[in-house]
Amino acid sequence: MTKVSQLTTLLLFAATAAVVAQKPTHMSASTSHVKGAAPATKGAETRGAESATHLKSFRGIAAKLNTTPEALQTAYEQAKATNPKLTRGQFIAANMLGQNLSDKGITTDKILAGLASGKSMGKTLQSLGLSDKEAKQAESKANRDVKEANKAADKAGT
Repeated sequence: MTKVSQLTTLLLFAATAAVVAQKPTHMSASTSHVKGAAPATKGAETRGAESATHLKSFRGIAAKLNTTPEALQTAYEQAKATNPKLTRGQFIAANMLGQNLSDKGITTDKILAGLASGKSMGKTLQSLGLSDKEAKQAESKANRDVKEANKAADKAGT
């Protein structure tokens, strides 16, 4: 990863941490329902369990991206506010692709912007300068990396 990419990533996570620090503590566990908000009739225990499940889905990839599940959850919520159609899978793929393609000047933010504009992941990567073949290879590698990260997290019992 280049120094500029590392700096960009650190700044992104520093900003995320600042946002997290500003949120009231009692809300952080129950406000992660950006997609498919739970009905008001569900109790706090259910919301807490859902939040824990969401954080767990970020554990493997968080380690691979050198961050925390909480930072990824917060970043996902922010990205989801910009693009309500964004899925967790797309968000995770965008982060993995951003890390893998940083040497080509392709960042997570650029990928998320492409997705927000209505483009597919492949079309977004092509608009950022990759050929169709390179985009498919990059997506395949990112998918493998995510699977490996999740397997490693499962094996470690996290």
